[in-house]
Amino acid sequence: MEKKKRVAMVVANNFEDSEAIDPMNHLESLGADVVTIGEAKGTVEGKKGGVLEVECTFAEVTPEQFDLLVIPGGGAPENLRIVDEAVDFTRRFVESGKPVGSICHGPQLLISAKVLDGRTVTAVKKIRDDVMNAGASYVDEPLVIDGNLITSRVPGDIPQFNEALGKAIGLGE
Repeated sequence: MEKKKRVAMVVANNFEDSEAIDPMNHLESLGADVVTIGEAKGTVEGKKGGVLEVECTFAEVTPEQFDLLVIPGGGAPENLRIVDEAVDFTRRFVESGKPVGSICHGPQLLISAKVLDGRTVTAVKKIRDDVMNAGASYVDEPLVIDGNLITSRVPGDIPQFNEALGKAIGLGE
């Protein structure tokens, strides 16, 4: 029997509710185990009142334990990008070659991890210049896949984003 796919989802206060909860529900419906990772264990609150429980801290996990990394947007990436352990975990995950999904403001964490140079990505337009200043090519499309990076812009792109995440780890259609 094939072992269950494990997904790391990095979260912090002010995450965009739908960009975390929808992919989590989708991946779990496909049979994946989604583990929420944050700076400290406990509750984190979304922008719209959603609540997630941080199951593991960055000190307790390594990229090798997971098949996919998901970086939801909202204010969480801005909060995580100043946490050295979060930046290091993200950098090592991208460098591992395993798939990394990032939506909306999620690329802020990728920028701080210094892994966007030469890549093509999308994000919410508000951080377009930041993405380009980090060396990436920005395109305004619902879904962009460049190597192991899977990026989307906004909550309206979640269906395409979810489908791409599932495919990246061999689950779904």
